[in-house]
Amino acid sequence: MLSEVLLVSAPGKVILHGEHAVVHGKVALAVALNLRTFLRLQPHSNGRVGLNLPNIGVRRAWDVASLQLLDTSFLGHGDSAALTAKHVEKLKEVAGFPKDCVDPEHLAVLAFLYLYLSICQSQRALPSLDITVWSELPTGAGLGSSAAYSVCLAAALLTACEEIPNPLKDGEAAGRWTEENLELINKWAFQGERVIHGNPSGVDNAVSTWGGALRYQQGKISSLKRPPVLKILLINTKVPRSTKVLVANVRSRLLKFPEIVAPLLTSIDAISLECERVLGEMAAAPTPEHYLTLEELIDMNQHHLNALGVGHASLDQLCQVTTAHGLHSKLTGAGGGGCGITLLRPDRETEAQRGRETRPRPHS
Repeated sequence: MLSEVLLVSAPGKVILHGEHAVVHGKVALAVALNLRTFLRLQPHSNGRVGLNLPNIGVRRAWDVASLQLLDTSFLGHGDSAALTAKHVEKLKEVAGFPKDCVDPEHLAVLAFLYLYLSICQSQRALPSLDITVWSELPTGAGLGSSAAYSVCLAAALLTACEEIPNPLKDGEAAGRWTEENLELINKWAFQGERVIHGNPSGVDNAVSTWGGALRYQQGKISSLKRPPVLKILLINTKVPRSTKVLVANVRSRLLKFPEIVAPLLTSIDAISLECERVLGEMAAAPTPEHYLTLEELIDMNQHHLNALGVGHASLDQLCQVTTAHGLHSKLTGAGGGGCGITLLRPDRETEAQRGRETRPRPHS
């Protein structure tokens, strides 16, 4: 068992194209942000396990002896693919939460309990420790805050229980796990995401685990080769929404109107593939025509996402304001509020900088 303090961090993400379609087996293109979530794990011997989430006002603690007495056979033994809705309901009983709780605070605690009990059950006794998680990422904004949280938890608990080695060498301030270890971190982080979101695609935790720019489809991850540097405004509408509800609504619409919605998802897939092709060409020599194509793809995808029912008046307003300045925007993430992204062509950057004071402060 780890004896020293462990610090872990993981990035948020922006989806360029493929939101919602990726849940149904289509391609998504996503990039990591320079906004991160941080975790501090402090081992101790006081017989307690504590969770502190200052960003959302959560502070919980449990007696390790009480948790040790719980029947956790429902979690399985090392099989992180076995999580079901019944497991989540059982976790709610363990935590003393009502069955209908769906707020982020309760779900964050449930994800922690699941990962702690599942990963640490290989130990002779559950470890005593305190975990504090804080973030630069706003919650409910489509920037992968829950995935970064799950990745940090999985990485810290796997390291604490010596399921993976501590990548830090003596005297080093930072380190990175091997590809094999990252695969295991990602596998467990996906389970944390399932506790929180129900039926996530897996793209958020993949980007948070590996970083960089990724192509994701049905669990298969590949890095985009030499992606060009794009200038993007990231604008937070500050309208909260539930990813789980929005994903479920799209599924319902697909079941109700399969001949209408299925072609929309196929078209979004084609948009992602065309964007990937254009980005590949831009790696050698970006041209104005490339930017015009990217702008068209953004506009088409935003209209498709509205047709899926995941738009919002705040996002419509964002698109209208940026269109008036000759810019092109779309939602990123689950939609229903959250964040939007606006592509800046090199010849538009100066104008956008001049107008920045009148809009919500972006992060690049």
